[in-house]
Amino acid sequence: MAMIKRLGIALTLILLIFPVWAQQKSKQEKSDIDALKQEEGQDYYKKWLNEDVKYVISPDEKSVFQKLTSPDEKEQFIEQFWYRRDPDPMTPTNEFKEEHYRRIAYANERFASGIPGWMTDRGRIYIIHGQPAEIESHPSGGSYNRPMHEGGGTTSTFPFEIWRYRHIDNIGSDIELEFVDPSMSGEYRLALNPEEKDALLHVPGAGLTLAEEMGMASKEDRPYFNPGNRENYPMMALRAKDNPFERYETYTMVQRPQEIKYKDLKEVVSINIDYKPLPFEVRQDYIRLNDQQVIVPISLEVQNKDLSFKEENGVQNAKLAVYGIITSITNRVIMEFDDDILASYQPENLPQGLIARSIYQKIVTLDKKMRYKLDLVVKDINSGHTGVKRIAIVPPMYDDKKLSVSSLILSDYIHQLPQVPKIDEMFVLGDVKIRPSLKKVFTQDRPFGVYLQLYNVGLDQASLAPALAVSYKIIKDGQTVVEVKEESGESVQYFSGQRVVLIKTLPIKELQPGRYSVAVEVKDQISNQTIAAQDNFQVTVPPQVAAK
Repeated sequence: MAMIKRLGIALTLILLIFPVWAQQKSKQEKSDIDALKQEEGQDYYKKWLNEDVKYVISPDEKSVFQKLTSPDEKEQFIEQFWYRRDPDPMTPTNEFKEEHYRRIAYANERFASGIPGWMTDRGRIYIIHGQPAEIESHPSGGSYNRPMHEGGGTTSTFPFEIWRYRHIDNIGSDIELEFVDPSMSGEYRLALNPEEKDALLHVPGAGLTLAEEMGMASKEDRPYFNPGNRENYPMMALRAKDNPFERYETYTMVQRPQEIKYKDLKEVVSINIDYKPLPFEVRQDYIRLNDQQVIVPISLEVQNKDLSFKEENGVQNAKLAVYGIITSITNRVIMEFDDDILASYQPENLPQGLIARSIYQKIVTLDKKMRYKLDLVVKDINSGHTGVKRIAIVPPMYDDKKLSVSSLILSDYIHQLPQVPKIDEMFVLGDVKIRPSLKKVFTQDRPFGVYLQLYNVGLDQASLAPALAVSYKIIKDGQTVVEVKEESGESVQYFSGQRVVLIKTLPIKELQPGRYSVAVEVKDQISNQTIAAQDNFQVTVPPQVAAK
């Protein structure tokens, strides 16, 4: 009986203790899982910072990330990090991010040599700058005939590769990088000097250059041992990019992450600072491209008298930084751009330059069915003065059948180009370079040009040409003071089934200073449709430069 009682007590104790022990074990397991998750999270963020984005994150971004404490903050930072680099936020994928991880995978596959490929010099350059335009590969080294810019002659080399990039932003064009494997282990290292690949460099009497073979120089004279002797070394062709300082600068720059040039301007837009100590004008025009898209030349103008000029190498320079961001009405980023405006004058020409203006233009293509807003920031680099503007971009709804027109552009400079440029240029529409006048103020001694595009113009079935009657009028106080009529469309500069381009220069030399309007009336004699465009402008006398 006593034995049964003792067993009952023991069983009761077990039943009482087990839930506590089980609960403690459950709590311990949960704590271990949470600790593991936290450790894994720390490892993930550490890996992201020190491996995934090591070559593309800027020092400032890295410093900010290291100060973050919570996972939520870090996740938000990572999301913004990729978003800032997304070349087209309208697409469902981030092309930069996808390309970045593709490059890492490629580097690990192709450049591994005892260490992961992304950690090698070739992997680093490939991840930052992508595939070079050309690779000259010597995987086994061996006999090598030097080009003349290396001194000529024959030597034996370690395995090496030469990567050539046509252009790298902020570094230059025709970039040439050499990778050498002196350990013969497959680990190629970025070389600072082309002679690093020479396996006989330190072997007396072997691997001589042409000058050394002819007794005109010795190995000790080579630029590798005596960098200041490059220009004096016999029979060595000189290239600017082989200059030791140029090579060192390239060596350093290619290993840096690529960034947006003017992040401070982007921050001005992001925090919506509202001040305008630097005045500037902005204008947007609309040119129909096709049924879905419209070309929008965005022009801005700053008066040089509002800029700070500083002397640099005997020249007076003013430099402007421009940043723009186009967003949809739902704040979706459509496009970003940043650029420079440089105004330079000889000291004796500065008074004339101060009455001139600096103009910049960005031509963008947008969906004509959407509405946008444009934030522009212009900063005077010398003074730090900054101007900010926000404008609406509302493409017109062109009728698919009725005669319609583009924006009427007034200009004091319209120039016919010999051909359409192969790359986009400021102020160029097709084969015409036209610099718009944003304030629409014209001096009597300057040309007064008119540019207009017509759409849905009828074409003669026999000649396949338009038949237009065009009237250009300059109006003052409701009275026509200048009128030029064309019955055969003499001002037609170009025509096709999609558009007709009109360009006309009107006389204003005899006009008195004051405010005027210009009206262009067009009658399509084939479709019997008429349309007009009108704008205001001002005529002034030529400015006088103050005598010294």
